[in-house]
Amino acid sequence: MKCPFCSHLETQVVETRVAEEGGFIRRRRQCGACDKRFTTYERPEVVMPQVIKKDGSRTDFDSGKIRASMALALRKRPVSIEQIDNAIDHIEHQVLSNGAREISSARLGDFVMDALKGLDKVGYVRFASVYRSFKDTDEFRRLLEEDL
Repeated sequence: MKCPFCSHLETQVVETRVAEEGGFIRRRRQCGACDKRFTTYERPEVVMPQVIKKDGSRTDFDSGKIRASMALALRKRPVSIEQIDNAIDHIEHQVLSNGAREISSARLGDFVMDALKGLDKVGYVRFASVYRSFKDTDEFRRLLEEDL
């Protein structure tokens, strides 16, 4: 690790701590040349896959879009923000565990629908009614009969 003070390339780790949340490691280092101390943080670099939209275009994965969709579907429903955060974390885990560099928006939407089904039936129906773009009430009725 290069010293930020004198640019010397040799530094020694004096102390290592895992963060309370466990998301990163904090290291105190000391420069071998100027003896100054500084802190570094190590975090895993996670690359989310590209999302392939229905029209074939690609966009970056954005958990903010998932959060906004879920918040809209769950508006005025008894679901806490913590439950939504946990559902989004689960969706991100599903996306990453697939290992693919790309994921279709349809597959991503299915993950969101599954999460909503477990959180709140009304939110699930709200999301499904927009996401599936039903052509008539019979299609909508079939979804309700199958899934609920």
